[in-house]
Formats: sequence, C-alpha cells, structure tokens
Amino acid sequence: MRKNSFPSLAELGNQLALLAVIGTLSYAFVDQFYYGELPCPLCLMQRVGFVIIGFALVLNIRCGAHSAHYGWGIIGGLVGMTVSLRQVLLHILPGDKGFGATFLELHFYTWAFVGYMGLLAGLAILLMLPNREVRSRTWFANSLIVIFILIVFVNLVSTLLECGLGPCADDPVRYDGWLWLRSRFGF
Repeated sequence: MRKNSFPSLAELGNQLALLAVIGTLSYAFVDQFYYGELPCPLCLMQRVGFVIIGFALVLNIRCGAHSAHYGWGIIGGLVGMTVSLRQVLLHILPGDKGFGATFLELHFYTWAFVGYMGLLAGLAILLMLPNREVRSRTWFANSLIVIFILIVFVNLVSTLLECGLGPCADDPVRYDGWLWLRSRFGF
C-alpha cells in the first residue's frame, strides 16, 4: 500500500488519457444519434483506433503500466492517425466540402488526426515516467473503465445496426443492419 493517497503522475496520466478517449467516443455518439450523422467506414475505423488506445490504457490502469500496453496504444494511434489522414487527403481538393459536419470549421476526421497526435505524444510521455507498477483501484479509475467498456459495447451494437454483417455503405443514410434484422426476424 502506498503511503499517500494521491495518484502517481503515471496513474493520473493514464486516467486522463482514458477520459479523453471516452470523451471522443462519446461525442461521436452525440453526433451520430442527436445530429443524425451516421459514421462512414473510415470514421468507424478511426473509432477502432481510439478503442485500441482505450484498451491499452485500461490495461495500464488495472494491471500496472507496461511497455507492451503502451505499444498497443501506439499501434492503435498510428492506425487511427493513418485512417484519419487518408480521409483528410480525400477531401483536400479546392471546392470539396468534405464529409459530415464541422466543429470550429474543421471536420471530425481532421480533429481525429489532431487527437491521435495528442494521444501519441501523451503515450510517449507516459512511457518515460517512473513508478509505473502501481495499479489504480480508485472509484474514479473503476468508473472510467466501466464507462469505456459500455461505450465500446454500444459502439459495436450501433455498428452492427448500421452495417449488418456485410460491408458498410460508403455514404450511409440509414441503419441497413437494422433493416436486415427486421426482415430476417420480423422485428
């Protein structure tokens, strides 16, 4: 048991990074359900990158920080960053209005690229911090983990409802998976 009740810098950093991932995925759901912006296949792949980073952070929080956990987070960040950069480059031509809504005059895939850059820099800094063996068992850390797992589950369900078991539409306008379920099982 530690002598003080304050989290180490590594613990706090992992928890704040997981909070950032939760915030990003939560805002994606707000945009999807409240504003009716269905995610395209590239957007879904960007979400996968954030989920991989989140699971690496969960492992750090529950099992103690380890270089392998950070490695998975960095791989997830690189995959997501590559996909978001691909989407930025698809819409970089003059006159192209881009895909989806904007926030502060930047599209969400551009913000995803910025978010990945920040998370990768944060993971690199956390990787260099000492005192990484401590596992977080606080109510805050446990709450973050439960919220993250729920968001991942809801993300999986919404993707299945949008795409079904086949490929997703390039420019989705409805939940094709839900229509498939209704036709198949009579919902």
